[in-house]
Amino acid sequence: MYQLCAMNGHYRFYELVVFFEEIQKAGFVNAELWTSPHHFFVDYQQYEDPVKLRQLAESHQVKIRCICPEQTNPKPNNVAVKGKNARERVYAYYRNIIDAAKAAGADKVLITPGWAYYSEPVEEATKRSVEMLSRVSEYAAQNQMLLVMEALQPDESKIANTAAELKALKQLVGNDSLKICLDLGAMARMGESIDDYFNVFEKDVIHCHFVDGAPVGHLAWGDGKRSMKEDLEAFSRNGYEGLLSLESVNDRYYEEPYLADRKTMELFMKNQGEKGI
Repeated sequence: MYQLCAMNGHYRFYELVVFFEEIQKAGFVNAELWTSPHHFFVDYQQYEDPVKLRQLAESHQVKIRCICPEQTNPKPNNVAVKGKNARERVYAYYRNIIDAAKAAGADKVLITPGWAYYSEPVEEATKRSVEMLSRVSEYAAQNQMLLVMEALQPDESKIANTAAELKALKQLVGNDSLKICLDLGAMARMGESIDDYFNVFEKDVIHCHFVDGAPVGHLAWGDGKRSMKEDLEAFSRNGYEGLLSLESVNDRYYEEPYLADRKTMELFMKNQGEKGI
C-alpha cells in the first residue's frame, strides 16, 4: 500500500473529491495527479490554487507525490512544438506545472519528449524536444523538483519509443533533474522488459506507470495478461524504490473507476504477502 500510487485519470467523470474519497477507502496513501481541467486547471497563464489539492490530500490522509500534466496530442502542450510563440507558451505551462506541484507538496513532474509533425523529419522535432527539456529541467532544478520522462508509443510520437532512444534524449539534455518514468504500456508495446530499462538507466528509473496489458495497454491489474508477481519480482531484483503509479486509462473504468483501484490493491497485497516484496 505504501509503494502503490493512485491516479485520477479514470475518475474524469467525477469530481476530484470523489477520487480522494475512494482511494482512501481502498487503502492508498500516495497519489499522482493528472491535471484534467475539471480536476485541477493549469494553462500557460494561470493555475488553480494548490491549497485546494493540499487540503483534499491531507483530509483524506493521502500525499500527492507527482503531477502528470496534459501534454499528448491533441493537447496544446507539446514539448517539441514548432514556432517561437508556441514554444514560449509551452515553457510557461511547464513553469506553472512545476510551481503548482511544489506548492501542492509533490516532488516529481511527469514529462514526455513531445511529438513530431508528420510533415517534417523527426530529427527536427527531436532538436526542439531537447531544447525544451533542457529549459524545463533547469527550471525544475532551480525549484528542487525532479522531472520523470517516459517514452511514448509509436502512434503517439516518433521521437522516443524505446529505452535506448529515451536515453539518447536524456544524455543530450544532460541535467541531473531529468530522470526516467518506466511506463509498462509503452515498454511492452516495444517488446522491451523491466530488466531492459534498468540495464539502460539503472538508478535513474525513479517512477513507474504500473499497468496491466494484453500485452500492451493501460489496464487495471487482472484485466490484461501481465503477471504482477513477475513484474514485482523484476522491480525487486533491480532494487527499485520508487512508486508504482496506476495509470488505468481506459473507458471501461470511467463509470466505476474505484472498482479498478480496489482490484489492483487486492492483487498487490496478495503478491506482497506471498513474496515479501
